[in-house]
Amino acid sequence: MTAELALALPAVMLMLAVGVGAARVVSAQIQCVDAARAAARIAARGEPDPVAVAAAVSAGPPAARVTLGATAGTVTVTVSAVVRLPLPGGPTVPVSSTATGPRELTAES
Repeated sequence: MTAELALALPAVMLMLAVGVGAARVVSAQIQCVDAARAAARIAARGEPDPVAVAAAVSAGPPAARVTLGATAGTVTVTVSAVVRLPLPGGPTVPVSSTATGPRELTAES
């Protein structure tokens, strides 16, 4: 029984690490989607860019990068991050999300 456990334990630990890593990637992706959507909504209302970036950084995963773009009628926000997996060698997985929305008309427009 002990020899079988000694052989199976590394495989079980590897599968556990893969499961934890997959959950981290999915969580970071969802955070990127939420952060991009919130920042695009704020930027579309005409708020200053630092306000939209601050919202994206606070809602995004740790060390997220935020990029804002705008045209005459739309705003685009991209939030991206790199997730390190808890596996030997520490592989990384990039995640990102982009949200685009129309600029809202304001009284000044």
